[in-house]
Amino acid sequence: MQTLEQRYRSDSNAMAVMRVSAALGVLLAHCWPLGFGEGSPGNRWSRGQTDLGSLSLDVLFIVSGFLNTDSAPRGSSPRFLWKRFLRLFPGFWVCLLVTAFVIVPIVAWKENGSLAGFWSHSDGPFDYVIVNWFMSMNQFTIADLLSTTPFGQLSGGPSAFNGSLWTLRYEAGCFVLLAILLGSGALRRARWVVPAMLVIAFTLIAADTVRASSWTIRPPDRGALGPILVFGTFEARWVLYLGFLFLLGSAARLYWSRVPIDMRLALAAAAIAIVTFRFGGWLMLGLPSYAYLVIVAGVTLPSRLHRIGRTNDYAYGIYLYAFPIQQAAALFGAADHSKVLYIVITVALTTALAILSWHLVERPAMGWRNAFDASSRRQVAGVGGEPGG
Repeated sequence: MQTLEQRYRSDSNAMAVMRVSAALGVLLAHCWPLGFGEGSPGNRWSRGQTDLGSLSLDVLFIVSGFLNTDSAPRGSSPRFLWKRFLRLFPGFWVCLLVTAFVIVPIVAWKENGSLAGFWSHSDGPFDYVIVNWFMSMNQFTIADLLSTTPFGQLSGGPSAFNGSLWTLRYEAGCFVLLAILLGSGALRRARWVVPAMLVIAFTLIAADTVRASSWTIRPPDRGALGPILVFGTFEARWVLYLGFLFLLGSAARLYWSRVPIDMRLALAAAAIAIVTFRFGGWLMLGLPSYAYLVIVAGVTLPSRLHRIGRTNDYAYGIYLYAFPIQQAAALFGAADHSKVLYIVITVALTTALAILSWHLVERPAMGWRNAFDASSRRQVAGVGGEPGG
């Protein structure tokens, strides 16, 4: 029986293609509510516990926990946070600007026939950018638009232009936690801290499940945490559940020499996941089983898939732009004929923007990841050089 450490190769694995697939999974899941005012696939079959969108988001957090825990110990906490900042914020900022000043004016013109009063609206595009600049996502609607789309009719009023962005600050929070663990030495000398946190999180999740009137529950409300500097207020339930997924991936990496990669265990985990998905107990038993399946898939999927998303990582761009493209496409009638046509159109347009985002924004921003190191080397060279050099 091989272990995760033996099977994982940093230069050849399926984690990147899984991220791309998960981002497309979120897009696909949103096609039903955004294009047709229907529930997301999987919601009814799981008795409301989860759906395709949630399952895809789970993959993103599990894989993020694994990959970032793998890379974090190679540098200091400030360097790790700087690299994560460059990976998240530039693409996010440009997405806010493109949404507010390109997509939204087109939508406003389509709905109202002019832009009269649009720029000065109390919840207009400028407010949208300013309020959400640091990922607080306290404003989802703009200028009372998108009330006539299927999703607007489903929600009973103006609807969100980009409802996917709420998760980003939770991922950023996970990065901050990982940086704290790195800076305190826990990732190197006290790895037990991560499984201890997992046990606490699992205990709270199990308590939620046991106390509920039915085991077919979604994460219950636990109040708010914050406001926290820069990011604003967090919902405690998502801190718990998304943090749990991130820590599952993190623990798998920290203890990879003890994590067996075995198809018999994978089949058992699949059985638990399917049974809990269908009959209840998904949050308590299904999520850990699902996380194991994600990790196993990351190191066992065919090698021909390993190149997808490794050189050009379009997953983040797909996640950023899918929702506003889907909303605009629904407004312009792309969903009037068939689900297949709507999906094809939105996937094509979203992928095009994701490609532009990667090549024009995200990859150039990542070119600054060693800026502090280069500055330090120049300072050292200056101090150690010849007098007057």
